Amino acid sequence: MRPPLHSLTALALLATFGGAPLLAQAQASCSSDGVAQPVALYERFINADCESCWAGPPAHAPGASALVLDWIVPGGLADDAPLSAAATRDALQRLQDLGRSVPSFSDTHTAEVQPLPGRLRVANGLAMNDYLGTGIAFQPAPRNLLPAGRYAYTLVLVERVPAGTAGTPVERYVVRNALQGNWNAGIPLSKKEQSAWIDNRSMRTPEGTDAERLFVAGWLQDAQGRIVAAAQSRCAAGS
Repeated sequence: MRPPLHSLTALALLATFGGAPLLAQAQASCSSDGVAQPVALYERFINADCESCWAGPPAHAPGASALVLDWIVPGGLADDAPLSAAATRDALQRLQDLGRSVPSFSDTHTAEVQPLPGRLRVANGLAMNDYLGTGIAFQPAPRNLLPAGRYAYTLVLVERVPAGTAGTPVERYVVRNALQGNWNAGIPLSKKEQSAWIDNRSMRTPEGTDAERLFVAGWLQDAQGRIVAAAQSRCAAGS
């Protein structure tokens, strides 16, 4: 799920973050700064074969404070599926991580965020040559030690599809790309590493994506699979 980092994408990252760490204020065009952190993760999985699942209203409505994501899961019709253009193997990986099977039609998963003391930040820049500079970081609250263990982070590239467009009656948040990684707590860390965990990289924007509707979202899970932080970016007015 990690795209290769080569000279082009490195330039994209520098353009996005100004060569500075993600937590540095400024340089990033869009970030989660000033955006209320989600209290729940609400994920809708739609089989790419099921056009009516996309065209109909979801069975459950998410809360206003939830991070909402729509995953299009590859179906049995492969490239002939009605929703194949938005299908991604990342959706299969996400279902596997959740221990859920591929839905024949659609499925919904919700999880409450059980926040640790600290701040998750995500950011993205402008699309350049089919790539978008992105980043995710977690900074523990001062004088708070994280419980020891491995923490898994996920960063997703999301396209907002307004209600009444592309055949959907509700607003959708389609996952277009994803990356995952791990950070460890309870091991010797340098002073800089103790203040924040950071991952800056670029993500490819698939063909057909509307770059003006893109944002990034992310979450952090502990070793027991509990979501302990979540965030989503928003572009500042005039950026």
